Amino acid sequence: MFIPKSIVCLRDYSWKQFHSDFTAGVVVGLVALPLAMAFSIACGLPPERGLYTAVVGGFLISALSGSRVAIGGPTGAFIVIVAGIVAKFGYEGLAVATGMAGLILIAMGLARMGTLVKYIPYPVITGFTSGIAVVIFSTQIKDFFGLQVVAVPPEFIDKWAVYLKALPSFNPYSLGIGLFTTLCIFSWPRQWKVPGSVVALTVTSVAAAWGHWGVETIGTRFGGIPQGLPHPQFVLASWAQMKLLLPSAFTVAALAAIESLLCAVVADGMIGGRHKSNMELVAQGVANCLSPVFGGIPATGAIARTATNVKNGGRTPMAGMVHALVLLVILLSAGPLAAHIPLAALAGVLVVVCYHMSEWHSFKFILTGPLSDIAVLLTTFLLTVFVDLTMAVGVGMVLASFLFMRNVAALSGVKALTHERETERKEETPVPSGVEVYSINGSFFFGAVEKLMEVEQSLFKAPRALVLDMAGVFYMDSTGLKTIRDIRRRCETRGTRLMLAGVQPQPFSVLHKAKKVDKIGKDNFKPTLEKALAELALSPKG
Repeated sequence: MFIPKSIVCLRDYSWKQFHSDFTAGVVVGLVALPLAMAFSIACGLPPERGLYTAVVGGFLISALSGSRVAIGGPTGAFIVIVAGIVAKFGYEGLAVATGMAGLILIAMGLARMGTLVKYIPYPVITGFTSGIAVVIFSTQIKDFFGLQVVAVPPEFIDKWAVYLKALPSFNPYSLGIGLFTTLCIFSWPRQWKVPGSVVALTVTSVAAAWGHWGVETIGTRFGGIPQGLPHPQFVLASWAQMKLLLPSAFTVAALAAIESLLCAVVADGMIGGRHKSNMELVAQGVANCLSPVFGGIPATGAIARTATNVKNGGRTPMAGMVHALVLLVILLSAGPLAAHIPLAALAGVLVVVCYHMSEWHSFKFILTGPLSDIAVLLTTFLLTVFVDLTMAVGVGMVLASFLFMRNVAALSGVKALTHERETERKEETPVPSGVEVYSINGSFFFGAVEKLMEVEQSLFKAPRALVLDMAGVFYMDSTGLKTIRDIRRRCETRGTRLMLAGVQPQPFSVLHKAKKVDKIGKDNFKPTLEKALAELALSPKG
């Protein structure tokens, strides 16, 4: 379970596969280059921090991954969270929160919690992903249009109010660069090895420098990109700081777990493989523990880069490690050249990312589904855009859980089958006189037990026997157990015999552990309703 795929894949590795992995790694590295810088800038940090993350985090994720082809690094999903942490606590606070998130991810993996992501409802995932795309898009308007804005408010509505007020100050060259970059990426032939984003950045950088257009670049805002990785530096935090950053760390860990495992699932579908979810969480944890040591930000699995890896022939973690090394070589040799890249071009790259993140096909699909799913989707989406991601996911999960329980309870039913209501019964054995029979179907949990209590309490007189047909009950919780206990006590007070028929393994196990089997009486447990009725028919006095 905890052996990385990089080791497993060595068993049948060949030079032919290395050639495919190397080619895919180079292509993915070129794709990741503008994305890593754009993500970091969108978080309010210098562009090199995104590159450090892609190099260190990307290498470690691939080397330790539970997936054969997943590519790791900074992703758009983190922008909203990271920007909030940086604005409130600075980069040092982000580094501490990222390291703590890494430890949480390792603990989740060792506790074998990798399968929990499947329990997050699809509308919640789509809602916060689409919301994040809208929020990220709103952060790129300033650079895309070259607006003369001193400070952009963090709130969504206030941000757009500032944009509209500053719209007359837009720079036509910045707008042209942004539009060219966006169109170049969308229209670039997929079969060409050089990514359209790299071509767009190269063309716009040369054109802006040659034409002296006066657009803002990485150099004018950040002073360029340093060559190479920084020296390792551990950020020490007090216990008070750690407690303050703990909610942020949990948010980063939760989002990293969701994104990485979803990425691994998508990768499995593309190559017909099967990932190790717990090992994947451990890999993400190690990467996030060490990424801030080298000046990086949170890292996780990147679905788009993983798809690019697969489409270009990558089939083992070697491709992901090559992608990280390609970025390191670029950082060492061509770092200063990045100073000429226009920020409008990077904004264009993120506009494309937002389009793909928006999940508009899935959003539209869910809107045609049940009203409960629509409510969860829109609640999560609107809270993500107008409040924050943490509250959106929390409220979305709670709302989805309540609606799910309501739907399950609606499917649970209690039907009275007495001798006065026997017209539709097809069983050979009729219900004897003085016997009440309730047929229970569905999950017998806290959301459904009230139906049985209402029916049972509606009896005008105590029957000589009460039979609960539980053949259709495959799950019972402690509330269902309490209901059975209360009914047994009421029957004991009335002098009514209580019998349970067709009890399934899970409910019987609950009754047995609670020592209710002996109290009810083993003779009162019958394998079928017919056997219970046959016995009662032979004992008219009960």
